[in-house]
Amino acid sequence: MTVGCIIPAAGRGERMGRGQPKALRTLAGASLLEHAVRAMAASRQVVHIVVAAPPDQVASTGSLMGSLRIDARVDVVAGGETRTDSVRLGMAAMPETCTTILVHDAARPLVPIDVVDRVAAAVEDGAPAVVPVVPISDTVKQVDEAGQVVRTVDRSELRAAQTPQGFSADVLRNALAGEDLDATDDAGLVERAGYPVLVVPGDQEAMKVTRPLDLLVAEAIVRRRSGRVH
Repeated sequence: MTVGCIIPAAGRGERMGRGQPKALRTLAGASLLEHAVRAMAASRQVVHIVVAAPPDQVASTGSLMGSLRIDARVDVVAGGETRTDSVRLGMAAMPETCTTILVHDAARPLVPIDVVDRVAAAVEDGAPAVVPVVPISDTVKQVDEAGQVVRTVDRSELRAAQTPQGFSADVLRNALAGEDLDATDDAGLVERAGYPVLVVPGDQEAMKVTRPLDLLVAEAIVRRRSGRVH
């Protein structure tokens, strides 16, 4: 198995406020993107990483990636207007020798290596698509357009999806060739294309940095990992 990874990082991340694209926001002295690339390269299974960057920052992102001391090869391409566009462009730059493709959010900078390895191994074992998940701890309410609660959803069968999500390269290519490409994650496209999706355990530390408060939580995780707990 040869594993490649696509990191769509062209989004602006409006919920983080104005400023740099979210993937380039700083966490513990490095950008979220740098952390995410290092996290993926920490798995010895990942040999090739393609970053889909903002079109006007391809050169600067390439220089940033070139400064990383990692074993995996990293290429930078211009991303698209949507996440799916960026994944498609990243897939076009991925060598055909990569038969397993992971797609990882730049906004999940601290995913543990165990999660990466679990996802890749499940694809190697024959699953066409794999998603790491964690249980939902909050009570979930279904609400109508008027703001009224319709029902309380049984959370025992609900899971929150994380990344990296893993796919057979052919399965992901087929899903990206479909007509209905409006999905919040890549597994959704694969589901629509008719393929089964397997879940494996994720990790709470693979949290998504979406809002400024999330950066504070991520900073605390970095401090704990480095032994600098205050």
